[in-house]
Amino acid sequence: MDTNFQPVISKNARGHYRQHPLEFKRALVALSLEPGASVARIAREHGVNANQVFSWRRLYQQGRLGVPALMRADGLLPVVLAPSAPAPNNTDADGDAGGTIVLELGEVRVRIEGQPNAATLAQVLDRVLR
Repeated sequence: MDTNFQPVISKNARGHYRQHPLEFKRALVALSLEPGASVARIAREHGVNANQVFSWRRLYQQGRLGVPALMRADGLLPVVLAPSAPAPNNTDADGDAGGTIVLELGEVRVRIEGQPNAATLAQVLDRVLR
């Protein structure tokens, strides 16, 4: 009896999947969200498919890629100031002007009214930015 000992090699039709680090995904999403950015150009420059970048953007908007993509290289969050109608006589008991701080980070929205003390504000920001 003749026996043939040849290894069985199965070929995956789709090839090997690349696993991109989370920081890479966040960086490409951040680049694609810049004003005037072309997703196709960014994807081509980084060797990924544009559909993949759009998928990562959806994950980012759902908060599933984490927070650091919003942060700039210097560690600061982007801030947008919008005009609001001045409230008549908006002061507290000490005579200090009150205000409102609204933080939007992915699906998280924090609204702080009045003048919070520094310790409370630091705790809130620490929890939101994790």
